[in-house]
Amino acid sequence: MFSFCILLSYSYLCKLKPKVIDRNRLIDMGEKIKKLKKIRIHREGTNTLSVTLLLLVGIGLALWFGFESKIPFWSFTVVFGAAWLVVLNFYRCPIRYYNGETEKIVVAPADGRIVVVEEVDEDEYFHDRRLMISIFMSPFNVHANWFPVDGKVLFVKHQNGNYHKAWLPKASEENERADTMIQTPDGQQVLCRQIAGAMARRIVTYAKDDEECYIDEHLGFIKLGSRVDVLLPLGSQPCVKMGQPTTGDQTVIAKLP
Repeated sequence: MFSFCILLSYSYLCKLKPKVIDRNRLIDMGEKIKKLKKIRIHREGTNTLSVTLLLLVGIGLALWFGFESKIPFWSFTVVFGAAWLVVLNFYRCPIRYYNGETEKIVVAPADGRIVVVEEVDEDEYFHDRRLMISIFMSPFNVHANWFPVDGKVLFVKHQNGNYHKAWLPKASEENERADTMIQTPDGQQVLCRQIAGAMARRIVTYAKDDEECYIDEHLGFIKLGSRVDVLLPLGSQPCVKMGQPTTGDQTVIAKLP
């Protein structure tokens, strides 16, 4: 009821009579309101956002009462308020659920765009060829990571490294990364690799050895620009193409053999 009242008020302000409101517009705005209600702040950012907000408020009050002119206050508010909103946007974490059959399905572990769909030689764990699908996340994407498949976590390994730009091929092997090996219920092994980019300086992985994992659960979080690789068995059918945008826990990127 509250949402409907908001929509009527909007139509009035736009000088539209309620009786001639476009029904499709009402539906679209209603969907946007529902999506906003499903967005929360990721736990990795709550402390950062709270502390910085208190700091900004304190400085703002000091500028308001400390200077007769309000120019310093408004200049500070506009510049640092905008910066805080950018950080707030970075730490947003939508509540998502995959609505579909998960057997042999591989979903995108992150928001971003596809930068690699190719067969590669993987000599560290599998020692054979694998289908690699990589997703690059810009600083404006959601940076929460989801498990790409249902199964069991065999191991999690973190390796230090460089901070090349995340979309470069060498980033997959040379950058700091966290590898999570998952075995699906039918015995297929899938490697999900979180990679730090040129701006990223912290990879958080929630996956634990020998734990059951499921699509819809959070695998981890990467701070600032970064990349996630998924290495699949040969014979897997890719469902995405280069440059295609992905939505974490929603976009099907491949089907296992």
